[in-house]
Amino acid sequence: MDRAFNQLIERQIRKAIAEGQLDSPEGAGKPLPDRSGMAHVDMATQVAARIMAEAGALPEEFKLKKLLEAAKATWRAAESEEARHVAMALIEDLEQRYAIAVEARRKFMAP
Repeated sequence: MDRAFNQLIERQIRKAIAEGQLDSPEGAGKPLPDRSGMAHVDMATQVAARIMAEAGALPEEFKLKKLLEAAKATWRAAESEEARHVAMALIEDLEQRYAIAVEARRKFMAP
């Protein structure tokens, strides 16, 4: 069965090459997107997040994570102590909201 399946795959690849379907695939010559932030997330969640992102719909936790990263960059770039204090307050708020969103997703996805 395994050998037959491999042969089927090879035939499909050769057919696609002959028909020119692989001549200029979408994104050819461009670097792969950076998904290092998803390294510790299970595969099903990664796939679901990518599909939703391509459709333009991101879950709240991913939006919060981007905001959190931006707030941390603002804190690092802050020049005054007051600006750092304001940025840290925002970071704390976003971290709490992010943790709540992650926990809500885990509870929803739990069997």
